[in-house]
Amino acid sequence: MKTIDDLRAKVAKWPYSLLSVMAAVSAFGAYTSMYAFRKAFAAGTFTGQQYFHIDYKVWLVIAQIIGYTLSKFYGIRFIAEIKGGKRGITILLLIGISWLALLGFALVPAPYNIIFLFINGFPLGLIWGLVFGYLEGRRSTEFMAAVLSISLIFASGFVKTVGRTLLHVLPVNDFQMPFLTGAIFAVPLVLFVFFLELIPPPTAGDIEQRTQRAPMNAGQRRQFLKRFLPGIILTLIIYVLLTVMRDVRDNFEVEIWASLGVKGNMIYTSTDTQISVIVLLAMSLLILVRKNLRAFSIIHLLIIGGCVLIGVSTLLFSFKMIGPTAWMTMAGLGLYLGYVPYNAIFFERMIATFHYRSNVGFIIYVADSLGYLGSVSLLLVKEFGRPNISWGVFFKEGVVFVAVIGGICAVLSLIYFLKNAQKGNKNEDPQGELNIQVA
Repeated sequence: MKTIDDLRAKVAKWPYSLLSVMAAVSAFGAYTSMYAFRKAFAAGTFTGQQYFHIDYKVWLVIAQIIGYTLSKFYGIRFIAEIKGGKRGITILLLIGISWLALLGFALVPAPYNIIFLFINGFPLGLIWGLVFGYLEGRRSTEFMAAVLSISLIFASGFVKTVGRTLLHVLPVNDFQMPFLTGAIFAVPLVLFVFFLELIPPPTAGDIEQRTQRAPMNAGQRRQFLKRFLPGIILTLIIYVLLTVMRDVRDNFEVEIWASLGVKGNMIYTSTDTQISVIVLLAMSLLILVRKNLRAFSIIHLLIIGGCVLIGVSTLLFSFKMIGPTAWMTMAGLGLYLGYVPYNAIFFERMIATFHYRSNVGFIIYVADSLGYLGSVSLLLVKEFGRPNISWGVFFKEGVVFVAVIGGICAVLSLIYFLKNAQKGNKNEDPQGELNIQVA
């Protein structure tokens, strides 16, 4: 019987383009399958249930996000230091724990089952970094990461559609549906993770063009943050804003559409599929840009454009020049044009531009930890400060803030990194930890 090393050696002989497609599809499939364990509960409405004057579903969202947020803080070290050989089994183990938590959620009565959403969220917060670790540091990372990132858009609507369908065709309730949705995706998850394990390490050509990726210890992580601190601060401000509003849209999409008067189970998938295709095309085309600094600048322009699209579409909707479906599609597209690059290619091209020996997972988890901390904080502010405002109105007000502040910070971030790049070959560390050379 062939070992996985034998199979990996065979795959390494494939044409580079075919290997890239296999890796991209496997990553997309694995992360989409993970979403079934994370977001299926959001398809339920849990109508009429409140505890301490807060909707039960809000308690569920808060519990899961707290677990997810703590996971991101833990992941700053865990993802930065993990070695490649442990990724696959770690993914399956973590998602298995989250699935057992959904079983507890189904069996234990409310409100005592809220704790299981916290348990569910913690292990799932580590999956993105583990999956992305298979893809980073390659000449085709843009394409592979673009396909992976589409799961952030497509999977949410797709899983909600599956969950809502189960509620209509099977004698199950809102509490049992998340566990059953996970069961549907369990086998695909195992298969896609197996395919990810077959991906060979980056080639010499990949390393030459994109810089070697390696685990980072505590000192190296501190040095990285210190080196790019002003740009990272601007980046974190934008990312927190985008994460907060994307999370509101993701968790309360059913309620937002209902407040706009739009109903139908397929609206989630159809809208998110359109957004997915556009974002996929925009990001995949960056593979054609070989110069890292130029690509890094274009990524900034995508983020700025996303903020502009959010602002313009919300203005048009406010003046009744477009309908709710067009607005939700355009605002969602703007959010994801800003959000997805940070999860896929922003830090990839940043590392490649400055030839900094590090890894993408570390800085993504720094950003994610603060992003989800902002998300849970906003939920608490909304529920205790403005409990009577509808999710539709809340989302509309929030995206306006993202459009203005996010757009300004993105412009300043672009200026900072361009000026930083003009310094050229500087800040060489005597021990080789810093190797700054603009590409």
